[in-house]
Amino acid sequence: MKIREELLKNIRQVDPYVPGEQPQEQVVKLNTNENPYPPSPEVKKALDSLDTDAFRLYPDPASSVLVKALAEQYHVGEDQVFAGVGSDDVLSLCFLTFFNSDKPVLFPDITYSFYKVWAQLYRIPCECPELDEDFRIVKEDYYRENGGIIFPNPNAPTAIYEELDFIEDILEHNRNSVVIVDEAYVDFAGRSAIELIERYDNLIVTQTFSKSRSMAGMRIGYAIACPELIRCLNDVKYSFNSYTMSRAALVCGAAAVRDTEYFEESIRKIVKTREWTKEELKKLGFVLTDSKANFIFAMHPEYDAGKLFEELKGERIYVRHWNDERIERYLRITVGTDDEMKILIDSLKRKIHP
Repeated sequence: MKIREELLKNIRQVDPYVPGEQPQEQVVKLNTNENPYPPSPEVKKALDSLDTDAFRLYPDPASSVLVKALAEQYHVGEDQVFAGVGSDDVLSLCFLTFFNSDKPVLFPDITYSFYKVWAQLYRIPCECPELDEDFRIVKEDYYRENGGIIFPNPNAPTAIYEELDFIEDILEHNRNSVVIVDEAYVDFAGRSAIELIERYDNLIVTQTFSKSRSMAGMRIGYAIACPELIRCLNDVKYSFNSYTMSRAALVCGAAAVRDTEYFEESIRKIVKTREWTKEELKKLGFVLTDSKANFIFAMHPEYDAGKLFEELKGERIYVRHWNDERIERYLRITVGTDDEMKILIDSLKRKIHP
């Protein structure tokens, strides 16, 4: 049955975000930037210790055990931390809470594509300044009047990281706008903008457990900002859904945060594999950005990226490709285990140098 036009006109419709494929069969999965290693062993212990009888009760709406662990980790007050169901949930609530001006929100033309979805969903005007020819954000493009600013650092899918002086320059030129720095990949890159929180009341930094902490399946994200911005964010959350995070997520998230040694070792392994893979791709003639994430953004000047994408998929090696004019020649390749990356490189060697 086809729905009537009279009914459709009052239904909100958006162009949805398209996630990476999640194949169910055994593959070399390098398409969704998941961590190839398991979470901290402390997470398993936390799961085993859960009192399942308590599942009949709602979880703590304040997410206190996780908020406390994050506050201790980053040396901020508990009133400066907000926890949510993955950074997508946190960012979506940030759009809803802070981007309410008639002026356009600014974010790069090549970036996390969910930003456009949320802007459309919440009917927020937006403009997308172009990255330069090297896929870098042009900070001067963000000096103009706006209703807020958001960008990832490192950016996605370009994997380019900007130093803190770059972030601070944008903050200085936008003291009357909320600036959100989406740090989903910062643990693989460099210093976090959390260092700037005490100096800038207009800064919100978001992070996730999905990448460096190997907990994409648990859905945990968080924001750190000045207490007043966190209060506003909580007010919207409590008006929307008070009990967003499960008891399991709260306990396991706190356990993961406390295991600093495992966390740092996991990052070291991924960065080492990333740098090896970058060099191997260069030997094959690939051109790539200087990735500071857990993925690589690469193109080969003599080969069609779409064709390579399909050929790799035919060998059960999944990477990411977009049919977007500015990046259609590029592949985004998640950093997997050493063995997985060797399988990828061997496959590319057969294709690039038969």
